[in-house]
Amino acid sequence: MTGIIITVLVVLGISLAAYFWLKPSTDKDSAPSESQPPEPDSVWEPGEFQSEDQTRITQENHPISRREISENALKVLHRLNSNGYEAYLVGGCIRDLYLDLHPKDFDVATNATPEQVRRLFRNSRIIGRRFKLVHILFGREMIEVATFRAGHDDARSDSHSKDKSDHSDSGRILRDNVYGSMKDDAIRRDFTVNALYYDVRDYSVIDYCGGVRDLENQTLKLIGDPVKRYHEDPVRMIRALRFVAKLDFDMDPATADPIYDLGYLLSDIPSARLFDEVLKLLQSGKGVKTFHLLREYSLLQYLFPATHHSLEAQDEFAEALIIRALESTDSRIARGKPVTPAFLFAAFLWAPLQRLAGDLREQGVPPTPALQQAAMVVLDNQCAHTAVPKRFTMVVRDIWEMQYRLERRQPKTIESLMEHPKFRASYDFLVLREATGEALDGAGGWWTDIQDSADQDRNSMIRDLHSRPGGKGGQKRRRRRPRKRPPVMNKPQ
Repeated sequence: MTGIIITVLVVLGISLAAYFWLKPSTDKDSAPSESQPPEPDSVWEPGEFQSEDQTRITQENHPISRREISENALKVLHRLNSNGYEAYLVGGCIRDLYLDLHPKDFDVATNATPEQVRRLFRNSRIIGRRFKLVHILFGREMIEVATFRAGHDDARSDSHSKDKSDHSDSGRILRDNVYGSMKDDAIRRDFTVNALYYDVRDYSVIDYCGGVRDLENQTLKLIGDPVKRYHEDPVRMIRALRFVAKLDFDMDPATADPIYDLGYLLSDIPSARLFDEVLKLLQSGKGVKTFHLLREYSLLQYLFPATHHSLEAQDEFAEALIIRALESTDSRIARGKPVTPAFLFAAFLWAPLQRLAGDLREQGVPPTPALQQAAMVVLDNQCAHTAVPKRFTMVVRDIWEMQYRLERRQPKTIESLMEHPKFRASYDFLVLREATGEALDGAGGWWTDIQDSADQDRNSMIRDLHSRPGGKGGQKRRRRRPRKRPPVMNKPQ
């Protein structure tokens, strides 16, 4: 009996010890587990929630509407979130939506690697070596997805770091595939106004770098040390001018001042990339303002060196022609009409072409061959700085070579010129030249009138060309007398 009692007491003691040992602590001062997520009330306060790392602006306190966001971008976000990944809209689209502008495209940042994103979307492809991205295609729309980036200091200690991170001797980033957190990614971005994230799960905006404040103050500010950031990627100098022109912002002095001395870094940038940046500059709808900023910050000489030389030489018509071409392009973009880079390159390089063609004519080269040779040299030199694709250089050549024919107005070639595929662009270029003050003997106005006239009036205008000085349509060509040949003497048999 005693043994049974002892056994019962031992079992009760063990049970009580186990109960108190397994019972969760109710101490208010105990620290929560690191893996335990914060309570909703501690994060989703109305208004602006400030944590140690981020500022989160809730839906009621920012102007971004979900209705303005691409449905395909929302599909990408929802699929990544539903598969356990973090995903946010980021960059220029959030900046533009905040300013009540219409974004051209939507970019996504996520903690999923490019390979993981690729497995989730069959309609996607991985691109890039320097900076791996995933393009997800929805018909004509493309959503760009990037993995959160981090700094390069940790990668440099890795023996295989060059597969992920690499720099040139000047500090330019050659490879940037070091992944990190969302905070790391925000700090790695270029400007504060581009480091805003939109969380589709609660429609809040996340700000790590004071971007919302700079948007409200209309200030463009680089993240980090400007000199170091420009050395990492000199194209940031071009982007700074483009955003200042597009957004009508003021540039923070610390961001602006180094540009005057660091323009030479653009010489290390591949010419193909610079061509893409030039298109964004000149076809942003703010081309005139951008052109003035390029000259003000001494960057034009690294993008258009021959044009810069002509402007420095006080060419009488060079700047006026460029300004009128940019005004025409800005106007067409504002009206939703298509534009071609060839027209702008023809205007930017017209003065260098004229100078070189004039030098060749002085050396005895006929006008047409002189123009053709000069065009080849000028375009080859420009392509060394901005790699203009052949499909555009061919149009530039056509515009230039058509100018001489449009100026001469030979009666027999009028109809064929008007049917030429590049007649309209060449005619527009001729009109711009005449508007800048070039002496073209009224050629621009004449071509305008003949296009607006009826067939009978058109024929009359062509006939009137015969009486112009140099008009050869009414003169009969004198036939040359056949050269007399000496009689053939019969050889003796």
